[in-house]
Amino acid sequence: MPILEGSIGVEDLVLLEPLEEESLLKNLQLRYENKEIYTYIGNVVISVNPYQQLPIYGPEFIAKYQDYTFYELKPHIYALANVAYQSLRDRDRDQCILITGESGAGKTEASKLVMSYVAAVCGKGEQVNSVKEQLLQSNPVLEAFGNAKTIRNNNSSRFGKYMDIEFDFKGSPLGGVITNYLLEKSRVVKQLKGERNFHIFYQLLAGADEQLLKALKLKRDTSAYTYLNQEVSRVGGMNDASNFQDVQRAMIVIGFSEEEIRQVLEVTALVLKLGNVELTDEFQANGIPASGIRDGKGVQEIGEMVGLNSEEVERALCSRTMETGKEKVVTVLNVIQAQYARDALAKNIYSRLFNWIVNRINESIKVGTGEKKKVMGVLDIYGFEILEDNSFEQFVINYCNEKLQQVFIELTLKEEQEEYKREGIPWTKVDYFDNGIICNLIEHNQRGILAMLDEECLRPGVVSDSTFLAKLNQLFSNHSHYESKVTQNAQRLYDHSMGLSCFRICHYAGKVMYNVTSFIDKNNDLLFRDLSQAMWKAQHPLLRSLFPEGNPKQVSLKRPPTAGSQFKNSVAILMKNLYSKNPNYIRCIKPNEHQQQGRFSPELVAVQARYLGLLENVRVRRAGYAHRQGYKSFLERYRLLSRSTWPHWNGGDREGVEKLLGELSISSEELAFGKTKIFIRSPKTLFYLEEQRRLRIQQLATLIQKIYRGWRCRTHYQLMRKSQILISAWFRGNKQKKYYGRMKASALLIQAFVRGWKARKNYRKYFRSGAALTLANFIYKSIAQKFLLGLKNNLPSTDVLDNTWPAAPYKCFNSANQELHQLFHQWKCKKFRDQLSPKQVQVLREKLCASELFKGKKASYPQSVPIPFRGDYIGLQSNPKLQKLKGRQEEPILVAEMVKKVNRGNGKTSARILLLTKGHVILTDTKKTQAKTIIGLDNVSGVSVTSLQDGLFGLHLNEMSPVGSKGDFLLVSDHVVELLTKMYQAVLDATQRQLSVTVTEGFSVRFKESSVAIKVIQGPGHGEKSKLICKKKGSNCLEVTVQ
Repeated sequence: MPILEGSIGVEDLVLLEPLEEESLLKNLQLRYENKEIYTYIGNVVISVNPYQQLPIYGPEFIAKYQDYTFYELKPHIYALANVAYQSLRDRDRDQCILITGESGAGKTEASKLVMSYVAAVCGKGEQVNSVKEQLLQSNPVLEAFGNAKTIRNNNSSRFGKYMDIEFDFKGSPLGGVITNYLLEKSRVVKQLKGERNFHIFYQLLAGADEQLLKALKLKRDTSAYTYLNQEVSRVGGMNDASNFQDVQRAMIVIGFSEEEIRQVLEVTALVLKLGNVELTDEFQANGIPASGIRDGKGVQEIGEMVGLNSEEVERALCSRTMETGKEKVVTVLNVIQAQYARDALAKNIYSRLFNWIVNRINESIKVGTGEKKKVMGVLDIYGFEILEDNSFEQFVINYCNEKLQQVFIELTLKEEQEEYKREGIPWTKVDYFDNGIICNLIEHNQRGILAMLDEECLRPGVVSDSTFLAKLNQLFSNHSHYESKVTQNAQRLYDHSMGLSCFRICHYAGKVMYNVTSFIDKNNDLLFRDLSQAMWKAQHPLLRSLFPEGNPKQVSLKRPPTAGSQFKNSVAILMKNLYSKNPNYIRCIKPNEHQQQGRFSPELVAVQARYLGLLENVRVRRAGYAHRQGYKSFLERYRLLSRSTWPHWNGGDREGVEKLLGELSISSEELAFGKTKIFIRSPKTLFYLEEQRRLRIQQLATLIQKIYRGWRCRTHYQLMRKSQILISAWFRGNKQKKYYGRMKASALLIQAFVRGWKARKNYRKYFRSGAALTLANFIYKSIAQKFLLGLKNNLPSTDVLDNTWPAAPYKCFNSANQELHQLFHQWKCKKFRDQLSPKQVQVLREKLCASELFKGKKASYPQSVPIPFRGDYIGLQSNPKLQKLKGRQEEPILVAEMVKKVNRGNGKTSARILLLTKGHVILTDTKKTQAKTIIGLDNVSGVSVTSLQDGLFGLHLNEMSPVGSKGDFLLVSDHVVELLTKMYQAVLDATQRQLSVTVTEGFSVRFKESSVAIKVIQGPGHGEKSKLICKKKGSNCLEVTVQ
């Protein structure tokens, strides 16, 4: 049951009933599906990764959580950050925020949110803003060099990080210190399927410009490098090129110089190039296997980049110098050993480079030793891990989580005990699982697993992983939290899942089986001295500083500390640091394996809940009293449950709470009254109070509604009564006003009639009754006469084209003026037509017909308008030879001109004489005097002509006519507008039908039994004289170009 109205599920798992794993998971799933990703366990925040951006962050929410206490608003990471910051600023208590969870659970994002909240709420100022910017910009740099894509997470942190942010007495940040733990340097040389190397390698190759790549002797293609997984080079939603620019800007903000940035990128490129050094088998003269470099180009480039002799690099990779107190022995390495040495060098270079970057950031953000400061630590470290194959890395990670669980239990119980003591409530011992026995099993100085591992690494003689496992089996054969194949056989237990090279530890979060293979090598983490000395001899300042042990003057035969002992010491320092601060916890959970939003896998979350010990956390919090609250806020919330405290209580807060709970008859065993708080033992009691409060609120709401409805009805009735009285008064007054108005109007009307009658009577005595009408008619006629006489004297010219006309002097003459204008124009036109001769009339009719046929359609039409139609263009009347062409046709010749006939078969043209009479079209050869083709106008079905400035037209004939059976004619005329206009009129006169004249750029003409498509296009020329070029396109197409 939720405590806050409108909340989804139980916001604080301390109040969960029943307290079981199933109910816990259902509550988390219910809240997650409603996009409530945060849940409390007391002051612990559980964060379920939503895999999407939710609208619950930003300045608005930061301001909201800054103004409220922890439980007043919905669970949020801002609430925890606010409590930690205010406790540090106001109570002078150092804080630490522990963020745990497995890869992909959102630990890195949670740490960013905490830092962004603290940066937003702390002080302002130029220096403060500079410090905040440096602290925030450390994230992209560490993510680039320490994060990578894994199967579970696209941006997985492959190192543990603890950052101490230091503040002054006002709560403004001064700087900080970053500590890193256990970088996964094995990823440099090998990645699992579907995973990538560290981000910086891909960012460098994608984001560096060509000049930088050339200086680093790199290629942009990731497939050119052995250390980069060829299957996965890009990550969805991640822009490597853009991120590289962000990393460079962040390094500048932090304080890296351009020279330092260049050296860091050179060392990064060196690691890539080391992976491309290919080793090959060789044999010495005595037959001992050795190794060598297959292609010396890569080693030479490495030597040139870091200022080192390539022969010295090859010697360091392929041989090893063993030193004792008095002598040196040089041994050659076979291919496998040389490859191990190469990979070990690459891992050490990258690991030391990462440590150098962390130290360099610390130099920029460190605080002076003389300043008094407060500290807030943020721990972002790997969560508990159980993989299919668990090795040395999982062993030390789970050891670290055991220690963090120990800190949580001890500090939580300590905080509970201190609160009980402050409030004067007796403390009862709490039964809980103490994982100290597991921590002791791992870290005991003489008999712990890490101590046995170090002892086995230092022991002379044959050392292997199997001898290490045998020593563990002998030492922990009776330990309740240790199992192996040997111990199970001794107890006559059979477990087929247990391997011969494995052992199992019963952690607080469950049993984990570890494979001891490579435990010895990973713990030794050896780098041959020859390689350290070779790197120290390099002329590269940064690379040289990473290998101080390579200095011959500082050669030490003392064995370096093992990886396990180093990590154990780091964890011990971390635990000491955490014990000195007030802890705050963020438990991150991954809802599914596929990074899909809205998907919740109960099985996966159940495993993580056990890893994180959530149920154990709840049980510890509920060991004494599940809920506690200040008297004032408790009384404010529940005082409505008692008649004594509701609606007013004038006594003290504690007395009011005692009076309230006494009237509710709650068992005294369920309650404890502290100095400032009321303590409630079980959640059921709190739920009972909430249920009673809900019912009481319903009763009060009903009472309020009843009183409000009564008041509203009374108010409405009184308002209606007042309105009715007011309306009645206004109605009666208005009625009387209207009656008075009618009486007054009637009196005035009678008076007006009487006065008018008297005036008319007196008028008739002195004046004629029709004088006014006579005067008006006379004046109107005088004005009209003056208008018409003025119009007569000012008539415009009789030119037909002159359309001017004087305006009317008065508006009353406008319509008459327009009619006169129209009559005058019609008279001028008739007079003009009467003056024309019949020949001129015929010419104008032909021009009118040409306008109707070609105006706006044919480009050559405007040129033909001013030119009169001649008809005879070949001198027919004066040439008797040409008159013979008429033959027996006695009709007058309408048009006689020279045309060109286009051959429909090949596009060639030939000259012809065309005669148009009133009944025929005659075509003949220019060299002959007899007609070649005579076409009756009744056989002409239509004409097709183009819209361009040419004379091409197609003469379409009826198929049934003797001439038309051969096909249509395609002709070119220089006077096509005149010819087709007269042909149109001749056909109309002869057959009483209109000739079809089609203007188009594409038409077809019949040719024997088939048809030829004519396509006319405009060429580049635009002169007045158009030239036609005919080309045959295929068998049935003729293209005509007009130039």
